[in-house]
Amino acid sequence: MELQEAKDKFIHTWGTLATQWGINRTMSQIHALLLLSPKSLNADQIMEDLQISRGNVNMNLRDLMAWGLINKQLLPGERKEYFMAEKDIWKVARQIAKERRRREIEPIIETMSDIKSQLEPDTLEKKEVLKIIEDISQVTNFAERTVDAVLKSEESWLVNNFLKLFNK
Repeated sequence: MELQEAKDKFIHTWGTLATQWGINRTMSQIHALLLLSPKSLNADQIMEDLQISRGNVNMNLRDLMAWGLINKQLLPGERKEYFMAEKDIWKVARQIAKERRRREIEPIIETMSDIKSQLEPDTLEKKEVLKIIEDISQVTNFAERTVDAVLKSEESWLVNNFLKLFNK
């Protein structure tokens, strides 16, 4: 396999997989391109490599920075902004988990807590609703604790404990 073919395959696959993490395909393809690049790239280079519009590149670069997955670099003597991805994949995975917790888990926990505090269990139907709310709260609190453990863990601890699950 030639290098360009391997890069194209990785970028396509990363784009497809990342949609399952809550990241749009174009954003993840830009991320993949920056992951593979040995040097930082500017918006024009990204546009050319991925054949996408300037607006699409700029919007997705902003989103990638908001997710904490890339950094902007100003190179001496250059007027253009350059972008570099975090290369440590364990840091990337932790950052994605952190953002997904903030965007998905925390709002559910907050909403369930709000409902539990404001709904009086004075009818059978309200009691049933509160039971479902409590069950959802338990699942999302478990998910939050799991994400917290992953975020606080080191790579070796995580791998060792993960492997223990499959060796039982």
